Amino acid sequence: MTRLPPLPPRVLDVVGAAACAAAMIIELARSTKSDPSVPAVVAIVVASLPVLLRRDRPVLAMAVAMVTLVGVVSTSDIYQAIPAPAVVCAYTLADRLGRRAALAAGAASAPVVLAILLTYSPHSVFDWDTARNLGLVALPLVLGVAAHDRRCYTAALVDRAESAERSREEEALRRVGEERLRIARDVHDVVAHAMVAINVQAGVGAHLLERDPERAHAALRDIKRVSGEALGDLRSMLGLLRDDDHDTPVRPVQGLAEIDDLRDGLGSAGVDLDVRIDPEVAALPASVGATGYRIVQEALTNVMRHAGPTAARVHVSRADDVVLIEVEDDGGAAPAALDGTGSGNGLRGMHERAAAVGGTLEAGPRAEGGWRVRASLPVGAP
Repeated sequence: MTRLPPLPPRVLDVVGAAACAAAMIIELARSTKSDPSVPAVVAIVVASLPVLLRRDRPVLAMAVAMVTLVGVVSTSDIYQAIPAPAVVCAYTLADRLGRRAALAAGAASAPVVLAILLTYSPHSVFDWDTARNLGLVALPLVLGVAAHDRRCYTAALVDRAESAERSREEEALRRVGEERLRIARDVHDVVAHAMVAINVQAGVGAHLLERDPERAHAALRDIKRVSGEALGDLRSMLGLLRDDDHDTPVRPVQGLAEIDDLRDGLGSAGVDLDVRIDPEVAALPASVGATGYRIVQEALTNVMRHAGPTAARVHVSRADDVVLIEVEDDGGAAPAALDGTGSGNGLRGMHERAAAVGGTLEAGPRAEGGWRVRASLPVGAP
């Protein structure tokens, strides 16, 4: 069944005004107390015109409808249909303007109705006819207020739903951005550590290729091992981004216990690493352990990049609910290929990683020479 399109509002207003006028004219024609007259018909038509104004000027339409009632009852002897225009205008006023306007309209209309009844009605003011007419004042106002409140409530629900949807979208975008930043940090840490180690070992291999072939071959083997580990880490990270590749092996998250794994690559680069890890930090949240590992990895990468062959120390301890990480080196002369200030992304990344779990990080030169990185990570981080 095809549903007909709704009529335009202006057409509905014209139909409403015509219906009010037709109802009053029909009652006038059927009345036995008086004969139809031109003034009566004119008064009826004029009394119906406020219906045309009710959408744009609801207060004016209501006022005119009440005033023109006097003209109708003065020129004709009808009582049943004459409230129709005022009823329609009263409903529209309450529906458009709400409760306060409805109360004001009711307070202003009731005395007018009582005055008309006292002047033109043959019944007593305490008759049922008075109660009926006062009810015709209150009923459309009550229904209009109910429609107004329901519309406002529905609009509030829609606005709340749209706001919640926007919040969900913003939260999803924020989480995507954080995940992208986390992946970028991980890729930076893995690639930077591997490339610096490969660079150093390649320089060592090239330098010893003729004088000490065995050590040169060892450097090449270290390059192969470090590059293979880096490729494995990258494959594991990128595999998490592919929903259709469920066969990609995912490496377990590296934590502070895996710091010793960094010793081999540093040793081949000429860095003598001393690692001391407090046994109390064995059981940590995965996010804290992974953050600590990446901070140590980046700090040691900076040692290879900026200090070259030197001695470095990593000390991890726990004080109450805080994990303390300290990485320091004795300084040294970096190879010419590695001597540079760098982009600063590594240091900034360490600060961001610490802040992401609610911790702090400090980095700066030591008075004795070299560089020190100190991080404080709360154990209660999610």
